[in-house]
Amino acid sequence: MQNFRLKVFLTVAKRLSFTKAAKELYISQPAVTKHIVVLEQHFNTKLFVRRGSTIELTEAGKLLQQLGTKIDHIYSLLDFELGILKDEHKGKLIIGASTTMTQYVIPPLMARFHQKFKDIVIHMVNGNTEQIEAALKRNEIDLGIIEGFSKRQNFKYIEFLKDEIVLVAKSDHPLTKKGEITLEELQVQPLLLREKGSGTLEVIEHYLKQLGHSLADFNVEMHFGSTEGIKNYILNSNSLAFLSVQSILKELTRNELSIVDVTGTDFKRRFNFILNDGDNNPLSQLFIRFALKYNF
Repeated sequence: MQNFRLKVFLTVAKRLSFTKAAKELYISQPAVTKHIVVLEQHFNTKLFVRRGSTIELTEAGKLLQQLGTKIDHIYSLLDFELGILKDEHKGKLIIGASTTMTQYVIPPLMARFHQKFKDIVIHMVNGNTEQIEAALKRNEIDLGIIEGFSKRQNFKYIEFLKDEIVLVAKSDHPLTKKGEITLEELQVQPLLLREKGSGTLEVIEHYLKQLGHSLADFNVEMHFGSTEGIKNYILNSNSLAFLSVQSILKELTRNELSIVDVTGTDFKRRFNFILNDGDNNPLSQLFIRFALKYNF
């Protein structure tokens, strides 16, 4: 149940190209143009304006994109909710997730999922990215949720959530008043890191390499097997650490920890669902659809 004309508009608005929208929607460019013209006639206003060889959204177009995205999301939820009414869902689902996901992101999602699907028993397995991939390969879990850049063969990845790795210090650390430091200044500071195999560590190593650095350039004081351990250490020392922003939201609110910006860095990453290639486990698919539809 979806208004296709609205979908056409949203695709053009996202791509800012009639040609690219037509290719994405598998329809002709004249068909895309016709849908947009009908919408403009309906609302009696222009939705796009041409700037040379490019197009831009008008103010009316921006408003339709903003509200239309919400309408499109409601259509998707309707499809999902009505679709699950006709099927009974029972069984056991074993999910493996990296530490950040298990501790800070997944619990609210699982609570909502359990309220809707009480006959599905979920078992959670916690581990770093490397451990979760190994467990999936051995078929010890049905579904993984991992972080980092690993793209091994025989796995299928589905994007779940965007995240950012930030440099963290206790709120009364001298550097928090400065607000921003360079990588060179960071090199002399005591630094705490997650253990080898951690997705967080993989992200840091990946970006440092792009910037011409390695962990050997830094004063690594200690490696920890948990984010909670790092946070507790920071609160009782002048050490710094790179952590997921998802993991420090409470401490930021309580003004216990602060973010120190590092000039010229952008440690962004994605959390992904990961399955064995060709796996069509219906409970895994249901959990993924639920998570994506409800925008966790």
